[in-house]
Amino acid sequence: MFLTRTPVLIFLFLAMLAIGYSFSSVRAAVDGPILDMLMTGEAAQARLAELNAEQRRAHFWATVFNDTAYPLAYGGLLAGLALRFGGKILAVPAVGAALTDLAENTVQALALSGTADLLAAKSVLTPLKFGLFALAAVIALGLLLRSGWRALQSR
Repeated sequence: MFLTRTPVLIFLFLAMLAIGYSFSSVRAAVDGPILDMLMTGEAAQARLAELNAEQRRAHFWATVFNDTAYPLAYGGLLAGLALRFGGKILAVPAVGAALTDLAENTVQALALSGTADLLAAKSVLTPLKFGLFALAAVIALGLLLRSGWRALQSR
């Protein structure tokens, strides 16, 4: 499978790091936290009200580009590791985290563009995203450790 190949996993890891780093410039552009880090719709609405038009525009484009690529990178990496060293069922949290993140991004982009205010959904989406991501990361780390242990024992 494509996602389980070593060059693909390395690319996804590097992409995840690079995209993650790119968010520092977004935080600087909006002069504070980005909506992705706020756990409730109420906190996101308050933060959105603090942003001027230029900051909203910068945040919107970062959400559309950077934060669309980011869940594809981390979701692909964590799912690929789970598939390579575990099995299909162990990839479910990674796929769930990426899909939840993309749904959250849609909600945020709609709010940032002034199209629709569905930020209340963040109260469910954001904690779910972080929970699934944490579970997927623990699974991937555990599988990597198990694989490394087995490799050491076979020598």
